[in-house]
Amino acid sequence: MLAARILLKNSSLKANVIRTFQTTFPVMTKVGDTLPSVELFEGSPANKINISELTAKKKVVIFGVPGAFTPGCSKTHLPGYVDSADELKKELNANEIICISVNDPFVMAAWGKEHGADGKVRMLADPSAAFVKAMELTIDLPPLGGIRSKRFSMIVEDAKVLSLNVEPDGTGLSCSLAQNIKNK
Repeated sequence: MLAARILLKNSSLKANVIRTFQTTFPVMTKVGDTLPSVELFEGSPANKINISELTAKKKVVIFGVPGAFTPGCSKTHLPGYVDSADELKKELNANEIICISVNDPFVMAAWGKEHGADGKVRMLADPSAAFVKAMELTIDLPPLGGIRSKRFSMIVEDAKVLSLNVEPDGTGLSCSLAQNIKNK
């Protein structure tokens, strides 16, 4: 933390004011980190899923998108994982595939239903962005409502990140696509 002393000079007021400025910045999640104990929602607000508990003693693929029903997410990102779900699970020896977005659980359920995700990709809502904030995977997209998830993919085993792919601009469609996720 950096402190700066500011001297105010006024004919009737002399004061020392100390202001602090943050000089260290949060670090985005990296390989080897443990997933935070954060509750996400599946299907409704009543169905809470703790992501750390869900991924304990399992190997899972998790991918994040900026928003359900958005063009890139609906045309490319989610369909890629749905279409290759069985192949990915076999190739990566993964128990399941999870999609996370900063949306409400009803929107995520409807989006998953529209794309035939049932039984292939679990659609988990992060309505307050608690998971992506804890992972330092947020991006501010005012046209989509503000804080959203960067586009990312990761392989997690026993709640630890084995591999992580984050789009360089946070929203692109390259390294986080289904065909590009690999065991490292």
